[in-house]
Amino acid sequence: MMVSSKGRYALTVMVDIARNAGDNYVSLADIAERENLSMKYLESIISILNKGGLLVSARGKNGGYKLAREPREYNISEILLLTEGSLAPVNCIMQEGVQCDKAANCSTLPLWAGLDKVIDKYLGGITLEDVIEGNRKKILGDYCDKCATL
Repeated sequence: MMVSSKGRYALTVMVDIARNAGDNYVSLADIAERENLSMKYLESIISILNKGGLLVSARGKNGGYKLAREPREYNISEILLLTEGSLAPVNCIMQEGVQCDKAANCSTLPLWAGLDKVIDKYLGGITLEDVIEGNRKKILGDYCDKCATL
């Protein structure tokens, strides 16, 4: 599994909006400036997040975007799944189940299925609020002994 720039930037946008919106809307131009992202690329990402129901939009002078829910109600998995489509570590394992004719005899399938569950559990257990607050203990957990210095 490799998260694309679209997925990384979608998460960055969600964090930016959560930090800066409050009860107001955040403009695309402000996000682009703060995060040093191209407006054109940002528009495509915002469109996905908005159509996916993660954001609320408003037009006009004070328009822009804000979160549809509280940051604690979003998990990282749902944001990445919306933009990436799948977080499966290999092509034969997708969200709909195993997509391989050789699955019945594949000796490595259990390994990939287990990794898929670890990824889902890990990203599903971290909220947007955890990222915003820098909850490194929860984010790193037991997954990274050497990461304590990050």
